[in-house]
Amino acid sequence: MKSTGIIRGLDNMGRVVIPKEIRKFLDMTEGEDAIEIYMQDDCIVLKKHKPSCIFCNNEDDCIEFENQTVCKACVERLLLKVKENEII
Repeated sequence: MKSTGIIRGLDNMGRVVIPKEIRKFLDMTEGEDAIEIYMQDDCIVLKKHKPSCIFCNNEDDCIEFENQTVCKACVERLLLKVKENEII
């Protein structure tokens, strides 16, 4: 992990502000981007959320369908499966 030297306190609701410089570096837009929060050993890790395929966890070439994220490769495999089984 790279240290930024920036220290922020928690407010009375347990919130912390992510510095503008970090948001800008990560190309984060208020109201659009989300953050994943997880623990690693004794650290709290904040990570810019990037949607991934519900089937293979691929983060590239994903589309939203019925409030789910699916990559194009899985869409193609599903289409082949539908054609093989003539399901519709």
